[in-house]
Amino acid sequence: MLVYPAGADLSTSSLRFPATALAARRREQGTRWRRLPAGRQALLVLAHLRCGHTYAQLAAGFGVGTTTAYRYVAKAVDVLASFAPTLAEAVKAASAKAFVILDGTLLPIDRIAADRPFHSGKQKKHGLNVQVIADPHGRLLWASPALPGAVHDIKAARTHGIIDALEGVGVDCWADKAYRGAGATARVPYRGRWETLSTGQQAVNRSHAKIRALVEQVMATPKTWRLLRKLRCSTTRITSLVQAVLTLHLACSN
Repeated sequence: MLVYPAGADLSTSSLRFPATALAARRREQGTRWRRLPAGRQALLVLAHLRCGHTYAQLAAGFGVGTTTAYRYVAKAVDVLASFAPTLAEAVKAASAKAFVILDGTLLPIDRIAADRPFHSGKQKKHGLNVQVIADPHGRLLWASPALPGAVHDIKAARTHGIIDALEGVGVDCWADKAYRGAGATARVPYRGRWETLSTGQQAVNRSHAKIRALVEQVMATPKTWRLLRKLRCSTTRITSLVQAVLTLHLACSN
């Protein structure tokens, strides 16, 4: 096995939160000894999530077995995912905002054509649907559990209870045409060809597009964690991975 040096585009401050959380978990469990200290385990999971390094690469780089690398990543992901904000917590934070931005993203996965529930007809590929909520400045507030890619955005939003939760606190959300019919709190652009819209409707759509432009920054946030660009793990683990990434993102941005 060849070993090579590698770097992650993260500051050392981003290592403190996972290292502290893992050390606290070890104290709770009364762990006496581990092959890697909490700080090294935190670095290992960051290399996996941020750089997309495989378990074999992690094992070679950190001097542990492949099975140990997998176990360290799985446990660290579960610890980090437990800190992810719930929808209720995100909505409470959103209630202090003028509005929020709601959108869905497809996380690509390695599935074959027979796996129809995971195939997105819009994106023409297999993946999992994740809904995200952002504030007016384009900062990520919450990411939903993953649903099969065939699930439409508005159905996913209703399944997670996002529409009802936002309506309950009276917060408007800017969304695209996929959320048409979501309710009074959802602000979507007028439908139709540009030339068939009235001058007022065109002005509304232009204003809506400027606000929605922030969502491109939000959608790019999860993809900076390279593991999420093409997931090759069990679909049952993807929600935990998304929540772990959300926790790290919020911890790094504070």
